[in-house]
Amino acid sequence: MDLSKVLAISGKPGLFNSIAQTKTGVVVESLLDGKRFPAFAHERISSLAEISVFTVDDDLPLEDVLKKIYKKYEGKKAIDHKVGGGELKAFMLEILPEYDQDRVYTSDIKKLVMWYNLLVEKDMLEFTEEEEETAEEAATEEETVEESSEIPETTQEEADDSEDEGAAEKA
Repeated sequence: MDLSKVLAISGKPGLFNSIAQTKTGVVVESLLDGKRFPAFAHERISSLAEISVFTVDDDLPLEDVLKKIYKKYEGKKAIDHKVGGGELKAFMLEILPEYDQDRVYTSDIKKLVMWYNLLVEKDMLEFTEEEEETAEEAATEEETVEESSEIPETTQEEADDSEDEGAAEKA
């Protein structure tokens, strides 16, 4: 799943697919009705790959949040985005308990649910096990690199021994 081609445009409902670049912006196609139109550079255009959700510790990429919802609902639509604020907050706590409740507003949760349901409806969310395995392998490789970069404790002793040998050869 490539979220970099899926765009959100401030002030326009729904999501959009990036079709082509122009000198003054980008040509997009609405996922809601399929209409194509130009989105200009002065409009606030965000790729879903660039969006993240505030959590207590750190920001979590939108793709990871969508994966959690997808896993919870087994690839089916989530709750309706038009439900009350209390239900939306309960939904978010269930999906992502560590989200920052002060900085993530009800309108943000509503938008997240609407986007998720739209992407599921258009079959644009497909999380395969290969993606998860690749992420796990990358984390394992990072740990291996960190372990191999550690300097052994005997290095100083070996350096002292080699200096003694060098001095003995000169004498």
